[in-house]
Amino acid sequence: MADEQNAPQLGLERIYVKDISLEVPSAEVFTKEWQPELDIGLTTTSSDLDEDHKEVVLTVSVTAKNAGSTAFIAEVQQAGIFLLRNIPESDLPHLLNAYCPNVLFPYAREVISDIIARGSFPQLLLAPVNFDQAFLQSQAQAEEGNA
Repeated sequence: MADEQNAPQLGLERIYVKDISLEVPSAEVFTKEWQPELDIGLTTTSSDLDEDHKEVVLTVSVTAKNAGSTAFIAEVQQAGIFLLRNIPESDLPHLLNAYCPNVLFPYAREVISDIIARGSFPQLLLAPVNFDQAFLQSQAQAEEGNA
């Protein structure tokens, strides 16, 4: 019985949109031929809610420039509350920076697509992101920096 209580537990308790925005600086964008240049940014943060729960926030930002001016800036902070009980400390960085963002990304992708369409722009579907690979690359770069 004691072993079950100390067994590692990982679970998703809630997914929600923490913040959402779409900015269209000028209506002139709708009078020009649509050939956008996209800049896409992804960041992940996490914070403790209590001893066993963490809030993980994946921020997805998309800036589209068309004919030299900003057409739109779309951003969503897709958040999740994750149960992380009896997880070894060494496993937390991977879980918080790869596993959790992998869970949140499909939701963020859908919200970004929806708000851009509501701004009357052509549909934008973000390509899948391999957060595991990105995490491993950042770990390798950190180790090189420390060498």
